[in-house]
Amino acid sequence: MSKQLKVAIVHDYLREYGGAERVVEALHAMFPEAPLYTAFVDQQTLGIHWQRFKDWEIHESIASKIPFITKLYSPLRLFAAYFFEGFDLSDYDVVISSTNMYMAKAVLTSPHTLHICYCHTPPRSLYGYTTMSNWKKNPFTLVGGQLINFFLRKIDFLTAQRPDVFVANSQETKARIKKFYRRDAVVVYPPVSLFSPLSKGRTQVGLVASTETNHPLPPPSKGGEYYLYVNRLAYAKHPELAVQAATQLSIPLKVVGKGGLEEELRKMAGDTVEFCGAVNDEELVRLYQRAKALLYPVEDEDFGIVPVEAMMMGVPVIAHASGGPKETIIDGKTGVFFDELTTEGLISAVKKFETLKFNADTIKKHAQQFSVENFERKIKTLIERELKKDK
Repeated sequence: MSKQLKVAIVHDYLREYGGAERVVEALHAMFPEAPLYTAFVDQQTLGIHWQRFKDWEIHESIASKIPFITKLYSPLRLFAAYFFEGFDLSDYDVVISSTNMYMAKAVLTSPHTLHICYCHTPPRSLYGYTTMSNWKKNPFTLVGGQLINFFLRKIDFLTAQRPDVFVANSQETKARIKKFYRRDAVVVYPPVSLFSPLSKGRTQVGLVASTETNHPLPPPSKGGEYYLYVNRLAYAKHPELAVQAATQLSIPLKVVGKGGLEEELRKMAGDTVEFCGAVNDEELVRLYQRAKALLYPVEDEDFGIVPVEAMMMGVPVIAHASGGPKETIIDGKTGVFFDELTTEGLISAVKKFETLKFNADTIKKHAQQFSVENFERKIKTLIERELKKDK
């Protein structure tokens, strides 16, 4: 870029470490002087992952002064736009907002400032998609949630008109942005790396971070010993389908991850299912190297970083045919899809998988299109192009 741009990064909140936070890390690696503006920070919930952000310049909104905000943030979504409107970003050339459910896109910018919104998905709870918790099961949260969501959909649409440019993390999310916001979007896939050069280590959603840095890409999968599940043990991820399928087929399955469903899953699991809990990068790579396939029974995934990570190790993926994985997995070449989101549907897919042969090198090569380098190049190109336009 011809001049040193003054850039600010805006993110919904810092309370967990998942795909959205990895994108924020990548953006901060591109613009290390950029401060981060966010609704609030929950260091306790971030746990060891706080080490990734503790040296950043971070500005919290007025929400951080609300007692128990780390517990009440979800019902207080009604005021999320207000939290972000309080930031003064008038001094920046470029503002990049990273948003999902908490409306970081609501920030107000000056006419001379380019506002790019990297949208991980329009809020799933507002538009009928499954969420991490089954909030509709409880009649109290059902009524309260539906009432709040009625007003939030209006606010969400209005704030979605503020960014100059929308960037979607997948074609799936691009279609949602068009449907719910009536806005076009440019697709830039998230940066995926097993060992990230972005900060001190890299880790899966809900797992323990490694302290190693700058690892070379590990060798291809040696595969064949067991099936693998890697993800949050949460409602939207449907880990129960993987556990039930492995139990009924009596096939070995290693479950990596933590979450609220763990106790329930342990009760339904047979002798062939092993719960590994949280693992670091090195252990995850070892698990991938001996894995036969990754089971990914996630419904309407926005993008899905885990399948791409598996494929980077040469591991094929058995995934539900919905959302982002339809863009990242080639049926019969890098994995197998199943349509029916049931235990029986997954069992049929596993049986089909057992009849096929996959080439680890072919799978790895396919996954390289989702690299950190491609992400950085596309974001920089987008910024340069948009700055040349008259605002």
